[in-house]
Amino acid sequence: MKKTVLVTGASSGFGKETVKLFQQRGWNVIATMRTPENEHELNHLDNVLVTKLDVQEEFSIKASVEAGIEKFGSIDVLVNNAGYGLMGVFESATKDQIQKQFEVNVFGMMQVTQTVLPYLRKNGKGTIINISSFGGLVALPFTSLYAASKFAVEGFSESLSHELVKLNIKVKIIEPGGVHTNFRNGLDVIKNEIPEYDPLMGSFFGRYALPTENIDKATPQDVAATILEAATDETNRLRYIVGNDAQFYADLKFKNDEVQFINSVRDFFIN
Repeated sequence: MKKTVLVTGASSGFGKETVKLFQQRGWNVIATMRTPENEHELNHLDNVLVTKLDVQEEFSIKASVEAGIEKFGSIDVLVNNAGYGLMGVFESATKDQIQKQFEVNVFGMMQVTQTVLPYLRKNGKGTIINISSFGGLVALPFTSLYAASKFAVEGFSESLSHELVKLNIKVKIIEPGGVHTNFRNGLDVIKNEIPEYDPLMGSFFGRYALPTENIDKATPQDVAATILEAATDETNRLRYIVGNDAQFYADLKFKNDEVQFINSVRDFFIN
């Protein structure tokens, strides 16, 4: 019997490539997105159900999961890919901006997971794959809210992996580096009207790419391949770093003492 994967945020980037790769490998795919009426590629693929799911709308989460179960009979793997990025001066962030960052990246992801879990328990096995970022390991300047949301994804996933292990449900975390997708184009920047931050922001954004400019970056296809690996490798491995730039920052943090790490980040972007 074919296995079934549900992918959130499937309209572009990692999500879309993941849907296509799983479909090519013979899986049933529930490809979910906020605006399925705008999708003109995935809905022509065999064994792919394109359906509406907005992680900020509980009713759409439930309806999408139920539609997938009705069509394919079960869900074996959940890929929590939907995400939102916000950068800029924390002091200038509005309450609504802070709320949205966590509603999408944390609370919505948790709600989807909670909705799918009963079906995985019924199966007696399954895998939950949460898309984090190297920003879930290393917090750079002016990414405070995004990093906080991805740190939350990391902690949630690690704890849940222990909680579900005896139920034969695995939890995996994918940590991509600076992959070029529509996500980057969709980043929101907090409007700043506090002049003391202007030179710091100028320094950061002007130097953001420099530490890893000569390091190979992963492609969306690389990320999709890693998601497939995490779904099928049958190991208890928790974290999958994707991209040499992501590995660079992970090594910077975990292969140095804390003072060296903090000083390096500030030398890169602030000093």
